[in-house]
Amino acid sequence: MSRLVVVGAGITGLAAAFEWRRRRPADEIVVLEAGDRVGGKLGRIELAGHWYDTGPEAMLARVPEAVQLVERLGLADRLVAPATTQASVVLPDGRHRLPAGTVLGVPASAEGLDGILTPAGVARVAAEAELPPLSPASGRCPHLGGDVAVGALLRDRLGDEVVDRLVEPLLGGVYAGRADELSLVATMPALAAQLPAAGSVLAAAAAARDAGARSRFDAGGPVFVTVADGIGALPAALVAASGADVRLRTPAHALTRTAAGFELWIGPAAAPERLTADAVLVTAPAPKAARLLTEVAPGAVAPLEGIPYASMAVVAMAFPAQPVAAGSGLLVPPVTGRLVKGVTVSSAKWPHLAGEHLLVRSSVGRFRDEAQLQRSDEDLAAAVVADVADLLQLERPEPVATRVVRWGGGLPQYLVGHQQRVDAVRAAVSEVPGLAIAGAAFRGVGVAACIRDAHHALDALL
Repeated sequence: MSRLVVVGAGITGLAAAFEWRRRRPADEIVVLEAGDRVGGKLGRIELAGHWYDTGPEAMLARVPEAVQLVERLGLADRLVAPATTQASVVLPDGRHRLPAGTVLGVPASAEGLDGILTPAGVARVAAEAELPPLSPASGRCPHLGGDVAVGALLRDRLGDEVVDRLVEPLLGGVYAGRADELSLVATMPALAAQLPAAGSVLAAAAAARDAGARSRFDAGGPVFVTVADGIGALPAALVAASGADVRLRTPAHALTRTAAGFELWIGPAAAPERLTADAVLVTAPAPKAARLLTEVAPGAVAPLEGIPYASMAVVAMAFPAQPVAAGSGLLVPPVTGRLVKGVTVSSAKWPHLAGEHLLVRSSVGRFRDEAQLQRSDEDLAAAVVADVADLLQLERPEPVATRVVRWGGGLPQYLVGHQQRVDAVRAAVSEVPGLAIAGAAFRGVGVAACIRDAHHALDALL
């Protein structure tokens, strides 16, 4: 029998513990968590009689490891597809439906952009066909000429309006980041992969869109799904099914290599305990992982320290039931000057949440712009409720319940050069037999991406 120690009880660490148990049922599994709860950024509350997610609310259904995990937990009958995914973007002149067929807001043509962009903005997009083809010499073609910021490439090729009105609100929602700093290769890999052959952004977006459409057709199901009891129900289910020894309020302070495997010092800093392991999987956020790997994998430290994090808050609201014409929700770009980044109309988006109340969630906070998070919960909730009531044009704007959930340092930022940092971390860790690293800091911040990364880490260990 061997002992696996997992550092971190977020979705990555718990999915890894569950999968290790499935593959190696006789092994001992210990999960160390510095906080007082499992799940990391997955969380749920009871809101107006429903379990309601205050962390990720859905996962990508086309990642087989994610759906298989839910099925293996015996929760396949609890998977729910969205009733609608039609969202709109809020601009200073009003609300506009998001055009179909974009790649994270990057259009494949100028068609359907009237209204969202000004006539000059539409013409700017259409004019990309007349620009010189992208090439390595241009310095703007990932995979051929290196990485580039999303904003730098798109402003140069399609104009500012595409970035400010379409791409920025989408990236702000997914990463709480900024288009002018985020890596194209890391945040839009499908688009980046098509650029070398396509030679233009529009052609690359069309190719990426078509490839995604074929994938959805082949899969024969929805792009995103949730769990009826909330994505936040998965951590407890994983703990129970894995049989792992989960130790809360137990940080890992040091990790060293021994002749027999590894040695960790854990628990209170003033009186740490020694824990031995045959294999170690680190799923802690990048700054904590860097400190833990100082001795055993020093080459991973600097690239891990180069991954910053953004803080954000989610405000969950229940209003009296009333009609709203917002589809699944609204995207709110910074150019509007609004407090909130977006609004998800959960009771319209998810069939199991429809009922006697209008259930809504909204998020606040972006990388390098987190001053609004300094407000008290009461002040922040009141400001968000006022913004949401105005955006949705509510006739009955007084909520029956609100809840503020803060995610301090919650979202890793995939800045330009992120792929190189990840490769350096993986290379350094792979040199240490029995050691692996995984999590949201590397190849995707979503639930499905974290589950997939956990599986890849176990493949490397085993």
